[in-house]
Amino acid sequence: MRRFLLAAAVFGLASGAQAADMPDFLRGSLPGVSSPQNWQGFYLGAQGGYGSSDENFNGSTANMTQALLANTLIEESMQVSQWNLGLGKNSARSSGYGAFTGYNSQWDDVVLGLEASYLHGGFGGSTSASEARNSLLSDNLYHNVTATSTSAISISDMATFRGRAGYAFGSFLPYLFGGLALGNADISRSILVQDSVSPTYLGNYTKLQPLSATDAVHNHLIYGYTAGLGVDINLIGGLFMRAEWEYVRFTSAVDTSINTVRAGLGYKF
Repeated sequence: MRRFLLAAAVFGLASGAQAADMPDFLRGSLPGVSSPQNWQGFYLGAQGGYGSSDENFNGSTANMTQALLANTLIEESMQVSQWNLGLGKNSARSSGYGAFTGYNSQWDDVVLGLEASYLHGGFGGSTSASEARNSLLSDNLYHNVTATSTSAISISDMATFRGRAGYAFGSFLPYLFGGLALGNADISRSILVQDSVSPTYLGNYTKLQPLSATDAVHNHLIYGYTAGLGVDINLIGGLFMRAEWEYVRFTSAVDTSINTVRAGLGYKF
């Protein structure tokens, strides 16, 4: 029995020495391979952004003009509401600040999540245009009609609710997103129509009572959609930094598109 135990001990020592000399991958581990960064869980953060807003004011006062001049001779004959007053497009730049929060689910290196993002700033613009035409109408008078239109929008708050899809590369998480956008806006539009008449084209024109209409709403809810891309970079523990580009389009009385680049700092719990 003593001889058997001695032989077993010698065999065990020899096997241990041989295993110590084996390469790492033959002992059950792969050198240089680490587990994926853990992005799963709730997170929140703060952000700042800078960007441009592009407003398309064309047609923004057409329905007001049509309602104002309904059943009038100048609208029936000259179709003032269809005039292209040249309100055109406007672009302006602004900055903002806000916060974001969300939840990530992770499968290996694939990360899917839902997020809410908020930005407070001053995006928007205004424009004004005027056009005059002279025409002989069915009342046998020459009408010199001038229409002046103004339109403005100011968006102070934006919130986007997005679905995210990303792929983790170590400490980097590039991602795409898309979803719903809501905004808080002040929108004002006005139209002024001045008609003057004369029995002859080159005669003295008499001004008639001007017609005007104004539509102004404050803290008005507007909605649209959002899309963009970004990257989260893990710094230490649950702390991460973010760089992002977001496109938002609001469909309201004034069609508005906003592009922003953002930087943020967040923490994943």
